[in-house]
Amino acid sequence: MADEGDEPATAGEPDTTAGAERTDDDPDGDDRHRHRHPDDRVELGLALLERLEHESLPLPEAVDRIETVTTDPTATRTILDEAELRGIIDREDGIVRPKSRQYVSFDRDVITKEGEFTCRRCGSGLSTGYFVDLEAGELGPFGSSCIRKVTGRE
Repeated sequence: MADEGDEPATAGEPDTTAGAERTDDDPDGDDRHRHRHPDDRVELGLALLERLEHESLPLPEAVDRIETVTTDPTATRTILDEAELRGIIDREDGIVRPKSRQYVSFDRDVITKEGEFTCRRCGSGLSTGYFVDLEAGELGPFGSSCIRKVTGRE
């Protein structure tokens, strides 16, 4: 079952996800961002894995983080496979090791909004939502404890 918002373009709408975007203006030769996956959920999941504040974590905990983006098992596997392929993580014996040390900064990367929200991780009602501003998009809302869990601070 797909998450709300996981639906592909409907009939009559142009499909802007066909093909992968390729840029050759990467002076460092860092291949991780050269090929954009046509599924935005995958890109958002990759951006999240790239910013996790963990030296290592068990695969189920990595999946818990990815499930804030999508609960679609195929998309989750794609995110993990693509993250390994792009060099964002290492996976071995049920352990995920993020390679980046670019963590989420609560001052710079977390946006707070007031309103009526439902936490994307636990489902609780919120009057203050916390959103992670990632290169691939905004992820949230989360409550105050779930934002810490998602980013690896707890």
